[in-house]
Amino acid sequence: MGNAEELRLAEPPQKWRMWGPYLAERAWGTVREDYSAAGTAWEELSHDDARSRAYRWNEDGLGGLSDEPQRLCFAWAFWNGKDPILKERIFGLTGNEGNHGEDAKEHWWFLDATPTHSHLSWRYWYPQREFPYADLVAENRRRGRDVPEYELLDTGIFDEDRYWDISVDYAKADPSDTCITLTVRNAGPEEETLHVLPTLWFRNTWAWGVDDRKPRIVAKEGALVAEHHSLGSMTLVGDEGGTPLFCENESNTGRLFGTPGSTPFPKDGINDHVTAGADTVNGDSVGTKASLWYQFTLPAGATAELRLRLAPAGGDVSRTHAITMKARRREADEFYARKLGHLDPEAQAIARQAFAGMVWTKQFFHYDVARWLDGDPTGPTPPDGHRFGRNHEWRHLNSHDVISVCDTWEYPWFATWDLAFQCVAFAHVDPQFAKDQLLLMCREWFMHPNGQLPAYEWAFGDVNPPVHAWAALRVFEIDGSTDLGFLARIFQKLLLNFTWWVNRKDEDGDNVFQGGFLGMDNIGPIDRSAPLPVPGRLEQSDATGWMAMFCLNMLEISLVLAERHSLEYEDMCTKFLEHFAYIATAIHDRGLWDEEDGFYYDVLRLEDESIPLRVRSMVGLLPLCAATTLGERTLDALPDFAAHLRWFVENKPEFAQHIDQHHVRDGADGRLLAIVGPDRLERILARLLSEDELLSPHGIRSVSAMHREHPFVLHLDGADMSVDYAPAEGTTGLFGGNSNWRGPVWFPVNALVVESLRAYGRFFGDDLLVEHPSGSGNLLSLDAIADDLASRLIGTFREGPDGRRPVHGGYEKFHDDPEWHACIPFHEYFHGDTGAGLGASHQTGWTGLVLDFLLRRG
Repeated sequence: MGNAEELRLAEPPQKWRMWGPYLAERAWGTVREDYSAAGTAWEELSHDDARSRAYRWNEDGLGGLSDEPQRLCFAWAFWNGKDPILKERIFGLTGNEGNHGEDAKEHWWFLDATPTHSHLSWRYWYPQREFPYADLVAENRRRGRDVPEYELLDTGIFDEDRYWDISVDYAKADPSDTCITLTVRNAGPEEETLHVLPTLWFRNTWAWGVDDRKPRIVAKEGALVAEHHSLGSMTLVGDEGGTPLFCENESNTGRLFGTPGSTPFPKDGINDHVTAGADTVNGDSVGTKASLWYQFTLPAGATAELRLRLAPAGGDVSRTHAITMKARRREADEFYARKLGHLDPEAQAIARQAFAGMVWTKQFFHYDVARWLDGDPTGPTPPDGHRFGRNHEWRHLNSHDVISVCDTWEYPWFATWDLAFQCVAFAHVDPQFAKDQLLLMCREWFMHPNGQLPAYEWAFGDVNPPVHAWAALRVFEIDGSTDLGFLARIFQKLLLNFTWWVNRKDEDGDNVFQGGFLGMDNIGPIDRSAPLPVPGRLEQSDATGWMAMFCLNMLEISLVLAERHSLEYEDMCTKFLEHFAYIATAIHDRGLWDEEDGFYYDVLRLEDESIPLRVRSMVGLLPLCAATTLGERTLDALPDFAAHLRWFVENKPEFAQHIDQHHVRDGADGRLLAIVGPDRLERILARLLSEDELLSPHGIRSVSAMHREHPFVLHLDGADMSVDYAPAEGTTGLFGGNSNWRGPVWFPVNALVVESLRAYGRFFGDDLLVEHPSGSGNLLSLDAIADDLASRLIGTFREGPDGRRPVHGGYEKFHDDPEWHACIPFHEYFHGDTGAGLGASHQTGWTGLVLDFLLRRG
């Protein structure tokens, strides 16, 4: 019999997940809220506008919850008595303000979470002095790309520990009854006062001419009672001392546009009343947004607690509150003990925080593209630049779903290839959610009718690497390799996507592929997603490698389904085996392998010459990831497929070398299917495992450190374009400029390389030993090398011998202060030399793969 959380997971998912952490940290500055002619999303709805303007598509908040369709929201507002505004949402710089693009400038943490949201824990550090909004904007705007970002810690705002340490815990008594505890500690040296406003509000669904049924929140015996036509009644009750305040979740058009509004109590009415004493709250105690206003004056080091309950029926907040909180914490511990108990304590802490971040970055994602393009009935007709601009070819896309996003502040939207990696991590603790998410991206309201999967909100038509089949296989395996229905269902959809790739991204039908930037921003000398500056074509090693990997993944899925589900899939085994052989042959016939360097490169085909772009990078490692093994047992079980394989090898020998590599281990004949055969494997591994090139102390660099002293320079059309090694933030504005593939370590592609080394390890075992690191004289099996790479990636978060976590970088407070040191961020990418965290600071999406590394090793 399972523990309590496992039993909850076994119930229908809509039951316990009706309420969850589905609020974004940022809804302002998103594409969905942008109705401008030029697609200037960052400027269309700014942070300064956000407190006053009703959102159209979704809501944001601090440490909050909502129901699954986001009808009713709960979150926190704080005020230190000095800021000009309430702290209702995370602040950060837009892509146009930051010297390295968008960048959150706050410190908050996802400490714990169970898959059903029965227990959640969140933490936030709020300065006691006036928040330096203007200073952060001005200084980062002044700095260039070659200078580090100006962070909140750099402002001195946390000096002398003058901040409020705020923790929030949620515990569900039942699926719709949530007990809430806020704990606040005055970390500073003097007595201070903190205003705390737990806030309840309805997402505005009534102002757009689509549904005029308006819900309401009213006061009842000191509690807030929310009444909705489909949700019913929900009551927020808190400890004594809270003053109810009411306004409407409607735009303050006077402040925003200088025009009369529909109400004297707009969305920022509570803000203006608390911070400036304005008469902007409804004395009749009714509205669509309401807070309970508490004030805590605490001496230095003191702690206070506030209890609340959000439930369908009102009642005493103390009713079973303490019992529920204690029980859910205990059950969370029991659940993770089962999942992580074989790990050492530090590894357990890393894994548990990683998964907490992934649960907290589930988000209600609402986006009806057709309505967004055309405008709402009560709104003005959008300008032509909007209606025929971004995403206009994706009118079918209509999301009203909860989706695992990468980072709910910097990337508060799904990205399909990121989601695939996130699902692999999710599968270890919530495999059903992982499977549902992979299938969701293939559903008819996401997948384009032509078979393309949407990329991400800013440009659905961009091309993401085809990793969905790989993720489906990994999730299937992690879940026990039993859900053949899931595998069959997603295989059918991925056939459509595979066909789209072949028809659209193999320009000449010669099995060498294009695709654009393919998730790897700034990695080459030219923007691979833009038209070439000269007539010609870019043949991509990574695109071709991705498609070869896609073939093998589809082959593996069809083999499982043919052997265990239906022999009708046997023909597909042959199809994908042969297609892989064609691609693997083409990548070499077209010269993407450089025999002199022992590496794969992109090749620029011009009218009169071909130019290999000799940048040693992840682009050239991707062909290594197209590798798997095929055993005699599978061939014996599928004699028709085996016969076709023998025929193909005998009759098309020019294509056979990549599917006919044999090696006998322990008396069994194994077969390797790989772009990189044994003759090339050791050469490319010499580059990969060189500490002077791609191997860093914390994983595989995206660009070889060799380019630090020897940049690659492309002379083209009278201009010089170069690629050097930049281990940290990007120093070029190419492809937006906020992402950097020119040196840092990225977890997703590291995961694929580690996986491919394990495939080669199955084939060779201890019969092939490789020098690791290159030049060290230390010979290891490929399995052992894969383990070491995983350890290096995990080591980014572990304490080193000096007690420092590399991820924390050069900020001494994170190393010296125990409270800060224990909070682990999961960044977007990591410094190629030091492992310091870079990019989005809460990218608990793909970096959550650290869970997979930890649990695969055990």
